[in-house]
Amino acid sequence: MKKIAIISLSAFVMAVAGPAIAQNSTEKEVCRISAITCVNLAGNLRKRIKTLNAEIAKGSAKYSLEDLKMLEQKLQEAMNQLDRMEAESTKQLDKKEGK
Repeated sequence: MKKIAIISLSAFVMAVAGPAIAQNSTEKEVCRISAITCVNLAGNLRKRIKTLNAEIAKGSAKYSLEDLKMLEQKLQEAMNQLDRMEAESTKQLDKKEGK
């Protein structure tokens, strides 16, 4: 899970910082693809969070206490990853705007 978070965060940082330093059309295209990938990752995280919340809502009727704890842990990890991505995005935008 940490590996995915690091990859996601790296892609996001590249997407935000890349356009500012891109020099030629190939680099600009790579930056555009990275930005699209980052948006897709954030969307996937939101979808995963929604799914995990739905499963947790089913409660002990469907899951054991151990399984519920595992689902809650996965939910927390996904939420933390999304928060980190959004915080990094805000930081990069503020930096780009000179705030």
